[in-house]
Amino acid sequence: MKTLTKNLVRTATVLLVLVLTACGSAKKTSDDLITDASQEKAMIEREHPMMAEYFNSAEGYAIFPNVGKGAYIIGGASGNGVVYDNGNLIGYADLKQVDIGLQLGGKAFVEVLFFETEEALQRFKDGSYEVSANASGVILDKGFSEDLEFQDGVAIVTVPKGGAMAGISVGGQRFEYTPIQ
Repeated sequence: MKTLTKNLVRTATVLLVLVLTACGSAKKTSDDLITDASQEKAMIEREHPMMAEYFNSAEGYAIFPNVGKGAYIIGGASGNGVVYDNGNLIGYADLKQVDIGLQLGGKAFVEVLFFETEEALQRFKDGSYEVSANASGVILDKGFSEDLEFQDGVAIVTVPKGGAMAGISVGGQRFEYTPIQ
């Protein structure tokens, strides 16, 4: 039993390292990232027209157009994004997620963080920003018509792109912000 546990932990650790290095946006230029984010924003507004109001009325938002997640008990996700303040590009951000639970598979998705207030946006820009495991997010899917719930001035929206993943897990996300020089 001890050998099985040791092998399972070793396999999960190797998988996590591979996921964190391979997931998310491939090495792209900042122009590619901005283009991807713009295209995903347009898709969200086209397929979910009520979201246009959130993009227009939020103090700011961060959009991660290509987040990749993989898991085998221990999971990880990674992606790069762009940050806007009142519709103006102000910087870039990296997303990292680690979670644990009964989970298996891989998926790709778009993630958007809407900042309701200047204070919420400033907390994000101040450095390492974390979203706890108990933060709730909305998954945009066909027929979505609910209002977003802001917690501490932040609402999280994800849009599935592809893949298959099953399971239940607990974890959190960490973001690093880099202003435009």
